[in-house]
Amino acid sequence: MWQPRPETAIGIFRFMAVATGNEYGLFINGESVEPASGELRDLVEPATGEKIGRSAMAGAADIDRAVEAARAAVDGPWGRTPPTERSRLLHALADAIHANRKELAELESRNVGKAISSVKAEVGGAVENFRFFASVIGSIAGRSNPVGGSLLTYSLKEPVGVAAQIVPWNYPLLMSVWKLSPALAAGCSVVLKPDPQTPLSVLGVAELATEVGFPAGAINIVPGDGPGAGAYLVKHPGVDKVAFTGSTKTGGEIMRLCSEPIKRLTLELGGKSPNLVFADASLDDAIPSSVWSIYYSAGQSCEARSRVLVEASLYDEFVARFADYAKQIRVGDPLDPETQMGSLISMAHRDRVHGFVKRGVKEGAEVVAGGEFGDGKGAFYQPTVLAGVDNTMEVAQEEIFGPVVTVIPFEDEKDAIRIANDVRYGLFATVWTGDPARGHRVARAIKAGMVGINMPFTAFPGIPFGGYKQSGFGRELSIETLDLYLETKGVLVSTSPKPFNPFGL
Repeated sequence: MWQPRPETAIGIFRFMAVATGNEYGLFINGESVEPASGELRDLVEPATGEKIGRSAMAGAADIDRAVEAARAAVDGPWGRTPPTERSRLLHALADAIHANRKELAELESRNVGKAISSVKAEVGGAVENFRFFASVIGSIAGRSNPVGGSLLTYSLKEPVGVAAQIVPWNYPLLMSVWKLSPALAAGCSVVLKPDPQTPLSVLGVAELATEVGFPAGAINIVPGDGPGAGAYLVKHPGVDKVAFTGSTKTGGEIMRLCSEPIKRLTLELGGKSPNLVFADASLDDAIPSSVWSIYYSAGQSCEARSRVLVEASLYDEFVARFADYAKQIRVGDPLDPETQMGSLISMAHRDRVHGFVKRGVKEGAEVVAGGEFGDGKGAFYQPTVLAGVDNTMEVAQEEIFGPVVTVIPFEDEKDAIRIANDVRYGLFATVWTGDPARGHRVARAIKAGMVGINMPFTAFPGIPFGGYKQSGFGRELSIETLDLYLETKGVLVSTSPKPFNPFGL
């Protein structure tokens, strides 16, 4: 294990006016501002436990300022920006992120503790998301419907207005872009609240957006606590639409907050995604892909395939080979390009993950790899494999959100589908089989928003991303997402030269 690096200033926010030394402000109405309360919170590098700066924390007065700026933008300059110009600005922002990809990746890696190799791919994904929504802006259009007689009707697509967006700490840059890109493409203005632990990369994106020409108020970034700033933002009367990514429990609380006054809402919530491996699958493909599917972000991903369901006839072989792969994963310094898995987000979260493992063992699970803290300082946890798991155990039902996989046997296709669906979540699933017909059959039977057949990857611009059941509702990443940020207005016009006199008066 590497030794912790010396204390250093971040120094890579060279493109950000928002940073003053190691202190980072809120981003409201196109500029960095101090919080009304003056509150700053320490930011800690999870991999070393060292302080890397302080971030402003938004309160109610700051949320008011941000919503007011967003309203002025959508009712003013941003609302008057034609679709072609919105498209140009989104492409320009994608270019700016690409030009600063090295700095953003390093910043994200240090702030989250994630391996730099993974973060570089996420920054690339952010660029592609902006490009995708820049390219589909031209598809925003109403329709004209002939109804006969002297009546002309047509529909208009208009931005919902001010969108409040709340994103989690596990993918702070990528999740922010997933939210920002469709909202901006639709013509909405945004007040986005990142997790207070991980605000830095999206603050950088907001600064870049201003540099490329987005009008003041179109994008506002207000880090803050969920129960305080988050709840106030969701309930704010100036907010027209809410989009949230995070835990199912918090999603339920946000639904209640949106019920009065009623607000439009989309939720991308938790998951306990299955990875089904049939006896006719190619294990040379299925095993390394299944390892990647759980450990690629240290398991801190809503769609991580944390339950591997394996046909009983190859269960023992699969467990042995899977555990061997897991033990070979290089865990260490997130900034080392050879590192494959970095740290968890915090020491407290590491302890939470370990608590699940200990309780799983008490229920009868067997640790065949990992199950221990990493060496040295930092919130590291070894890639962990639990075998002998029954799907009724806590470790098979609850979202651990760490590098822990449960391997569960099944008897046949019907049994596999039953186990796959026997959780309260329904976000993603992967099916490994040499029988194409079975792959499609199982994909239809699994209650999940997305299913991969013989491939582990999950998110591509243009493919709807979202869940069934308690994994939420609404879709991201796709052209359907635009409708979540648009209102449809029907217009009726009389073309008759005669006055309208329905009662013959």
